[in-house]
Formats: sequence, C-alpha cells, structure tokens
Amino acid sequence: MKRLILIALLSAPLAAFSANDAFKGCSTKASMTSSKADLAAMAKVKEADARQTALGTGGSGAQVVKGGLETEKGCLVYSFHVKSAGESGQTEVIVDAGNGKVLERDKEGALRTALEKPIDKTKELAGKAKDKLSSNSKDK
Repeated sequence: MKRLILIALLSAPLAAFSANDAFKGCSTKASMTSSKADLAAMAKVKEADARQTALGTGGSGAQVVKGGLETEKGCLVYSFHVKSAGESGQTEVIVDAGNGKVLERDKEGALRTALEKPIDKTKELAGKAKDKLSSNSKDK
C-alpha cells in the first residue's frame, strides 16, 4: 500500500509537466478500461509505422528504448521513448494511433527517466491484470 501511495505522489508532478492541449485534437478516443486486444483493434496506424514516425524525430542513429500502444488522456496513442545518438536522456514521442501524427514530444532527463520506472512497472502490471480480468469475463 505504501508503494502505491508513493507511486501516486511521484506521478502527479510528472503529469503536471506534460499537461497541455496536444491531446485535444487526437483522432481516436479510448477508454483506460479497454483491453490491449481491443485497443489494437481500434488503432488505424500500425505500430511499426508509428515507431518509424517517432524515430524520425530523433535524428540519425536514434533508437526506441521502450514504448507501445496505450491510452493517455482519453486518447489512443503510441508512446515511444526515443534515445538520440550523442544526447543524454530520452524524448517521449506520442503518436496518434488514428492518423499517425505526432501529438507531443517531451524531453526527459535522467532523473525523470528514473522516476518513471516504477510508474511504468505499475502500468504494465495493471494492464496485465486488466487483460486477465477481461479474458476471464469473456470466458464465462
């Protein structure tokens, strides 16, 4: 329980850093309660194409460190962390899963990247639990 409270406290400032209106114009709305399979079915842009778009923002030698399809601020998006050659930190690139346009680019330093690790792990575990619950309810 203490861990969840700590994660919640740490995530609030991170959300404030990236709060803007870039998501107002997203082309595909999605619910956080949708399963990964449902989200994938809704996406009009293939992950490989969104990944290429994100890589294009990082310049020559850029690499995707992590990322994939998710719901953020009510929008269906691909979120990729791009590491540019010769630069410290990473840039989070948000690509609209409906039309392939870049909605947001957010440079993250080493501290923010470290702070996001437990949040990312919590999101991953929550997603797995949600998918498991979703598949169990369909089996009944």
